[in-house]
Amino acid sequence: MTQVNKAPHPGDGPPRPGGWTRFVTARPRLSLLVALVLTALAVVAGSGVADRLGSGGWEDPAAESTYATKALERQFPDSQPNLLLLVDSGRASVDTPAVAARARELTRQLAAEKGVTGVGSYWQAAPSAAPALRAKDGHEALIAARITGDENAMGRTLDRIAPRYRGTHGPVQVRIGGIVAVRHEMQTIIKEDLTRAEMIALPITLVLLVMVFGSAVAALLPLGIGIVAILGTNAVLRGLTSFTDVSVFALNLTTALGLGLAIDYALFIVRRYREELSAGADPLTAVATTLRTAGRTVLFSALTVAVSLAAMMVFPQYFLRSFAYAGIAVVLLAAAAALILLPAALILLGHRVNSLDLRRLVRRAPKADNAEGTAWARTASLVMRRAPLFALGTTALLVLLGLPFLGVKFGTADDRQLPSGAESHVVQQHLRDGFPGSPGGGLDILAEGRATDAQYAAYKQRVAALSEVDRVDGPLVKGDSAYFTVQPKGESVDTAAQSLVGDLRSLKAPFATKVTGTAAVLVDSKHAIGERLPWAGAFIVIVTLLLVFLLTGSVLIPLQAVVLNALSLTAMFGAVVWVFQDGHLSGALGFTSPGSIETTLPVLMFCVAFGLSMDYGVFLLSRIKEEYDRTGDHNEAVRHGLQRTGGLITAAAVILAVVMVAIGTSRVTNTKMLGLGIALAVLMDAMVVRSLLVPAIMRLTGRATWWAPAPLRRFHQRFGLSEGEPAAPAEVKETAGV
Repeated sequence: MTQVNKAPHPGDGPPRPGGWTRFVTARPRLSLLVALVLTALAVVAGSGVADRLGSGGWEDPAAESTYATKALERQFPDSQPNLLLLVDSGRASVDTPAVAARARELTRQLAAEKGVTGVGSYWQAAPSAAPALRAKDGHEALIAARITGDENAMGRTLDRIAPRYRGTHGPVQVRIGGIVAVRHEMQTIIKEDLTRAEMIALPITLVLLVMVFGSAVAALLPLGIGIVAILGTNAVLRGLTSFTDVSVFALNLTTALGLGLAIDYALFIVRRYREELSAGADPLTAVATTLRTAGRTVLFSALTVAVSLAAMMVFPQYFLRSFAYAGIAVVLLAAAAALILLPAALILLGHRVNSLDLRRLVRRAPKADNAEGTAWARTASLVMRRAPLFALGTTALLVLLGLPFLGVKFGTADDRQLPSGAESHVVQQHLRDGFPGSPGGGLDILAEGRATDAQYAAYKQRVAALSEVDRVDGPLVKGDSAYFTVQPKGESVDTAAQSLVGDLRSLKAPFATKVTGTAAVLVDSKHAIGERLPWAGAFIVIVTLLLVFLLTGSVLIPLQAVVLNALSLTAMFGAVVWVFQDGHLSGALGFTSPGSIETTLPVLMFCVAFGLSMDYGVFLLSRIKEEYDRTGDHNEAVRHGLQRTGGLITAAAVILAVVMVAIGTSRVTNTKMLGLGIALAVLMDAMVVRSLLVPAIMRLTGRATWWAPAPLRRFHQRFGLSEGEPAAPAEVKETAGV
C-alpha cells in the first residue's frame, strides 16, 4: 500500500488565483509598460559594455607568478615586453645599413610614444641578447616594448599607435604582435563574431519556435523574454566593470543563456497555459494554474542553474568569475521576466495566444489533444520494457564517448586561439618557427634581497646546470632586486617546462626568488583550480541534492540526478579533447589546435552544461512527480512525464543548441569550443539521457524511487516545493507492482 497525495488535475475545477497571480496580473498593461521602460534604460546602461571588458583573466591573482610579473613590470619594464614589432627586411639582411637605420628610427619613434616604455630592439641590444631578437634566416628581427596601464588603457594606446607602425616603412615591412596585440585582436573578433552569431541565431530560433508552437504570436513571446534578459544582463555587466574585472568572453554566455533559458522557461509556461486553455479554463484561471505548476518549476530550475554557475565564484581567476556574474544575472532575469512579464502578456492575449497558426498552411487539421506526445509515450513504454538493456547500453555509450578526455593536456590561451590569418597570430607563429629559443615564452626569475656579484654568479651557474635549461641571461640588477631570464630547451609550456618551474622554485639561493613566465602561470593556474575544484564540486553536489529533494521528496532521485547529469557531459569532454586538442576536424571547423586545452575551459563548460542538464532534469522530474502525486502509479507517472515534456525538452535543447552553434561559429577557438561543446552536451542530455537513460533507471528503481525516511518526509511536507496544486488530504491508493 502506498500513500499518495492527490492533487487536482487540470480541468477538475478552477483554482482561485493566489497572491502572486494577483500581483502579476492585476495591472498587466502597467507591468509591460514598466518592463519596456526598464529595458530601454538597460539598453542605455549597457551600451559600450564590450569596450570595458577584458580579454585575459586566466591567471591566479594571488599566485607567485602574478606577484613576480607585477614586480618586474614596476622595476624592470624592459623585462616584460607586451608589444612586438616584427621587422621584415625581405630579401635583404636585417644588418643591411638601410634596414638598420630605418629600424633604429622606428625604435626611437616608439620610445617617444605616450604610454609606451621599455623600448628595445635587435639593433640596440647587448651582444648577449641580440641573437634571441633576430630570426635564424637573418631576414626578420624584433622591436620590443611595453604598453602601460590596464587592459582597456593598453587597448586604446594600441589603437592609437598601431596605424603609424603597421605596414611598409622604406626597406622594411612591419607587423604587430605581442600579448597586447593578441588580446586586443581577440577582443575585437569576439565582438564582431557575437554580432554575427546573434544575426544567425535569432531568425533560426524564431522559425523553430513557430514550428514548435504553430502560432506566430506564441512564438514571439519566448524571443521577447530572451531579449529582455540579454539587455538586462549587459547593463549588470556594465555596472560590474566599475568595481571588478569582467571577461569579454562572458558576453557569449549572456547571449547563449539569455536566449536559451528564456526560451526554455517561456516554452514551459506557454505550453502549460495552452494546455489549461484547451481544458476549458478561462485565461485568468489558466495563468493561475500555470504559475502554481510550471511557474514553480521555472523558479526551481533557475535556482539549480544559478547554483551551478555560482560555483565558479570559488575560483580566483576573473575569467571564470565573469561567467558566474553573467550567468547568475541572465538566469535570474530570464526567470523574472518569464514569471512577471509573460503572465501579464498572456492575460492580455487570452485565447489570441494561439493566433496566426502557420502550421495550418501545411497541415489539414490540428492533432487531437489526447494524441499529443504519443510518440514519446511509446518511447517511454519501450524503454521501460527493456530497461536493463537501455540503462547499460546508454551508459556504456556515454562512457565510451568520454574516454578521449583521459588524455587531456592542459595549456594556456595564446595567439593560436585566433584565426591563422590574424596579424598577431602570424607574428607569434613567425617567432615560434623562425627565432631561436622561445621568444616571449621563457621564464623570468625575480631575485629580491641584497646580494653580491659573486652570489648572483653562483646562483646563475646552478640554474644553468639544470637539465631542462638551454640558456640563462642576466642578471640585471637595480637596487636590492635583480632578474634572470631562463630559456627552456623545449616548448614554453610543455611538461618539461612546467617541471622546470618546480625545479627553479626549489633551488636554494641566498636571496628570495619568484618565478614567472608562461609555464609558471600555467602551473599556478592549474594549482589554483585543483585546490578549489573539490570545494566547487561539493557546493554543486550538496546544493543540487538539497534542491532536488525539495522538489521530489525522494532520497534516491537527487542522487540519480547528480550522477546522470554528470554522465551526460562525458560526450562533451571527450569531443573537446578529440577535436580541439588532438586537432581532428580542425580544417573543417577552421581553427589551429595548440595541442592542449586551456586550463579553465573544462571547469567553465562543466558548470554551464551541468546547470543546463539540471534545467531539463527539473522539467521532466516535476511533471513525473505531479503525475505520481495525482495517480500513485510509478510507471504511468514516468510514461506521462516523458509524454508531456519529451517534445518540449527536445525542442528547447535544439533551440539552445542552435544558439550555441551560432556562438561556435566564432573565429576564436575557445569560444568555438565553448559553443560547440555545450551544444553537444545539451543534445546528448535531451535525446539520450532524458529520453532513454532516466526512464530506464526509474523503471529499475521502481517505487523505491520515491522513498524517504520519515523525518525527511516531514521536512519535505513542510518546506518542499513541487509542481502541482496544493495537496489534498492524503488518500490510500493501491499501486501495481513494478
